[in-house]
Amino acid sequence: MQASVAIQVLPQVKSTEEVVRVVDAVIDYIKGTGLSYYVGPFETTIEGNYEELMEIVKNCQLIAVKEGAPSVISYVKIFFNPDGGVLTIEEKISKHH
Repeated sequence: MQASVAIQVLPQVKSTEEVVRVVDAVIDYIKGTGLSYYVGPFETTIEGNYEELMEIVKNCQLIAVKEGAPSVISYVKIFFNPDGGVLTIEEKISKHH
């Protein structure tokens, strides 16, 4: 594993229910990638290959729009180590859960 990303997708829709619906569709997409991920209250963290993660980040925007958001704001954090050695989600949070 050479990277991890944390993404918060904020669809620009009119109701809280719509926000939840669109974000749920994005999370369903992330689940379907087969990569290791962790859904938190503000963002979802995903681990994997850098190129694959960047494609996922791109697709999260497209899914939000496809689900009806006229626009979307996303906050993305990226940790990249081309030689590997990225701390896993489990290593980062297991002692807290």
